[in-house]
Amino acid sequence: MSSADRRIGFFNMAQYQHLPIYKDAMDFIILLENSSNKMSKLHKYGIGEELRKKSYQVFSLIIRANSVQLKKDILEELRIVLEELKQFLFIAKEIHALPSFGVYKDLMLKLELVSKQNEGWLKSQKMKSNSQNS
Repeated sequence: MSSADRRIGFFNMAQYQHLPIYKDAMDFIILLENSSNKMSKLHKYGIGEELRKKSYQVFSLIIRANSVQLKKDILEELRIVLEELKQFLFIAKEIHALPSFGVYKDLMLKLELVSKQNEGWLKSQKMKSNSQNS
């Protein structure tokens, strides 16, 4: 490890690349980016941009949650952002912004995986919190 790495805390951060939720969020972003390239300009810079912003916010929240001891508040925020993302994705389907229904289905399935993992993570944090309070 170089002295520069130590100064910036490179190896002190919690590792997150091994987390299934991280991998599924990354897959979602890649799929979304690839499909947003096929959107019309109207949709790409409207609903497409909103979908991208929300997906990056999800990604950031996963990294933040993994880097702190008290995860509950971040995971609850992640729950809300995931629900918002689902609704924007539904709108994109309804206005035919996505290249196909198959793309919508693939995106929604990946988003559901992330949501379920977040709920499991949140549940484990609540159980951990309850056992510490007992």
